[in-house]
Amino acid sequence: MEDVRIILAGLWVALMLTYLLGDVMRIFAGDFTPGEIDGREASSWMWVLAAAVMVIPIAMLVLSLVLDYPAIRWAAIGASAFLVLFNLVGLPYPGLYDNLLIGAGFVINGLIIYYAWTWT
Repeated sequence: MEDVRIILAGLWVALMLTYLLGDVMRIFAGDFTPGEIDGREASSWMWVLAAAVMVIPIAMLVLSLVLDYPAIRWAAIGASAFLVLFNLVGLPYPGLYDNLLIGAGFVINGLIIYYAWTWT
């Protein structure tokens, strides 16, 4: 049982780093305009929403280690499924690297769902 918790925690870290790598690469590739999201000037609520989405893997990392079973099982499945749907809405991205990293994120989310689903 502790093995699954550690695996889930590691997968959440991997997912978070994949998202952050995409953000950093987007900056260096010049595929962003400061202060804009999706070509529009971003309001404060948009930044709050972006922060809330990005904090999900961080919160799930902590919850994977402290939340009781089976609550963490369903929380992991729900959070991971939400992130998959959230990222599907944004496809395709202009950069090939971004689409590759989103694909890697889908694989990691799939592993999270698999490990949480098969956890007994």
